[in-house]
Amino acid sequence: MHGGALASWLLMALCAVSGAYCLLRTRTGTPQERRTARGEALMGFGMAAMAVPAAVLTPPEGTWAVYGAVFGAAALRALWAARHGSHHLHHLVGSLAMVYMAVTMAPGAAGAGGHAGHGAAAGGAGGVPLLTGVLLAYYALYVLRSAGHLIPEGTGIASFAGGGTEGLARSGGGGVGGGGTELTMACRLTMGIAMFAMLLTL
Repeated sequence: MHGGALASWLLMALCAVSGAYCLLRTRTGTPQERRTARGEALMGFGMAAMAVPAAVLTPPEGTWAVYGAVFGAAALRALWAARHGSHHLHHLVGSLAMVYMAVTMAPGAAGAGGHAGHGAAAGGAGGVPLLTGVLLAYYALYVLRSAGHLIPEGTGIASFAGGGTEGLARSGGGGVGGGGTELTMACRLTMGIAMFAMLLTL
């Protein structure tokens, strides 16, 4: 990414830790919560792999096609699951964003500029500016709203962002043991920030 290898390592670590926590959540909760946790774990580990600095690991030919196929399938699954709850739409947007970034970073893509670690050495801007801008706006709003859920209820900021404990309950957060709801939301917030940062480097 444009911020250098240190920023790429930080992104990778944050996404990997978030993915690992989501993986732990697959062991508890309702079947629906476990399915959600599996999807979020896939997203976290996928983003961590994308953020590995190119100087450390150059992805083999065909890697981006695999990313596109995996997250394309995840997008279809989220679209099907969205019939039972609107919160799956966020997973749909995330999966489509991953497909978009994989296509943009693929060798030979028009104007491929890359992002995170693997695109650090490439020059120029990649992707479709309008689509990138829409995704950036979505994740900016998502991050602000998620942060609002973690702010104590009764404050002006929490009210503005739709936060507080009631908002947390509506967000469908589940977790491992006590305080899991807050940890789950913090995990989703972290991945939202990471996605925003990765989109910025396209």
